[in-house]
Amino acid sequence: MTVHLHWFLPTGGDGRTLVDRHAYADGGITRNGRVSGVRAPDVDYLVQIAKAAERLGFEAVLTPTGTWCEDAWLTTMALAQHTERLRFLVAFRPGAVSPVLAAQMAATYQRITRGRLLLNVVTGGDAAEQRRFGDHLDHDRRYARTAEFLSVVRGVWGGRPFDFEGEHFRIHGGLTALPPDPLPEVFFGGSSEAAGPVAAEHADVYLTWGEPPWQVKEKIDWIRGLAEERGRTVRFGIRIHTIARDSAREAWATADRLLSDVGPGTVAAAQEALGRTESVGQRRMPALHRGGSLDRNELEIAPNLWAGVGLVRGGAGTALVGSHADVADRIEEYHDLGVEHFVLSGYPHLEEAYRFGEGVRPELAARGLLPAG
Repeated sequence: MTVHLHWFLPTGGDGRTLVDRHAYADGGITRNGRVSGVRAPDVDYLVQIAKAAERLGFEAVLTPTGTWCEDAWLTTMALAQHTERLRFLVAFRPGAVSPVLAAQMAATYQRITRGRLLLNVVTGGDAAEQRRFGDHLDHDRRYARTAEFLSVVRGVWGGRPFDFEGEHFRIHGGLTALPPDPLPEVFFGGSSEAAGPVAAEHADVYLTWGEPPWQVKEKIDWIRGLAEERGRTVRFGIRIHTIARDSAREAWATADRLLSDVGPGTVAAAQEALGRTESVGQRRMPALHRGGSLDRNELEIAPNLWAGVGLVRGGAGTALVGSHADVADRIEEYHDLGVEHFVLSGYPHLEEAYRFGEGVRPELAARGLLPAG
């Protein structure tokens, strides 16, 4: 089993600090003034990141979904015209599109890009965000709908009319006339009891956020066991930031700088907003950074694992921090647990892609962890 490296497209904006991630004090309804150092996610900048990722040997880039970022399908299709090999891990929400239409979109995407689509299914953990898209289901029912959605998608990819009768979808003669070739791999994450069976039954790759290795192992054992009960095999991935430098001292100084303009009031406001989530995975993040401590000693929650990002932003809240060899050590440690896919990012994403690609990637290659060629 080799390591598969992926990068991230910041379609909600980028910058040299974390401040752009908490610029929306009221959930994004009113912009709280201008924030310095923020880069707009225009197509020219995103093309730079996509081309850098391809040049540096990343296999794919994750593109997020939600109110405050550009549409993932449209953005990545544009970027596909500027790249040759890079694949696109497109995040989307099952509650926002018909499963038959999604299957058709994926098939079209595969033909236009010659097979460069991967799917990241996001069930959704923020009720307010879901309601903006007209979705009023509660947490567990969203996961039940996701399971039906993926059953329909795979069914209509079979190339014959497909019928389905469920609580959320009733499909009669659903069909993708020209199924995608190859079928896109499905990446899926979720830490709740409702999420586990969906991952075990439908995911090709189960994604977790960057928690300490012993907690990641617990998740892997959980999902692997559920998949084995269903006669399936699921592979595993991790979503995490990186701060890699020539020396550990330089890397930790960079981590400290990222929080230099963040005060206790800002952290408290961000944590209050994040605390309203229904996402179990998101609720696990505050436990990592002790609910808002800015103490460097408390933020290093495992060797080279820093929880500072999660102080002010949702989603993946941890980063691997250290020398290039340190970061490679931690990746190898997660890999030994069974993690195959690493979906990485860093601020700003263009520069950090080069730092990782030119610093950590050679370390991993020297250890024989990367695919040949």
